[in-house]
Amino acid sequence: MSASRLGMVCSGVASLVAAMVAALPAQAGTCPASTTCATTVNFTVDAPDGLTITVPNGPVSIGTGAPGGQISGQLGSIQVSDQRAALTATWVASVVAATGGFTTGGGTAPETIPNTDVLYWSGAATGTTGTGTFVPGQANAAAAQSLDTSRTAFSKTTGSGENSATWNPTIVVNVPSSAVAGVYTGTVDHSVA
Repeated sequence: MSASRLGMVCSGVASLVAAMVAALPAQAGTCPASTTCATTVNFTVDAPDGLTITVPNGPVSIGTGAPGGQISGQLGSIQVSDQRAALTATWVASVVAATGGFTTGGGTAPETIPNTDVLYWSGAATGTTGTGTFVPGQANAAAAQSLDTSRTAFSKTTGSGENSATWNPTIVVNVPSSAVAGVYTGTVDHSVA
């Protein structure tokens, strides 16, 4: 066998031995009798899903009313799911109506109901999982807030680990006396952080 072939064979054997040695687990030291020999063990808890919010598919009709009156109806279930498995698992869900208000027809002034006339109240949770304190943004109708600016819809202020909260908020529209007849459309936007 030539020297170069012998060198290649020896190099291959050395690489194989090195790979086998690297694959062996680390050995604990040798301990005398009646003493403890410790091996450190670790593992990873993974939280791939993170923090999410789920809202109803639209369009959602909340009812009918006359100019100068009020329309009120529930939006449907909103759910925050916190799969971060965090030591401090707190979050705030926010809500706001899209800029431009709710419109019908061509969206002229008489065909627009401004966001200041559209109110939101979350009510109590319809369901929760996990530990901690879950707090409604608006506990009842008396606490309803207009959607012309971002509001807290729901929050979790204490606790750890995976958790979730579900609520079914009520939308209240104070219909201006100048509003014209029509189906008014706009969006109510939720987010969580």
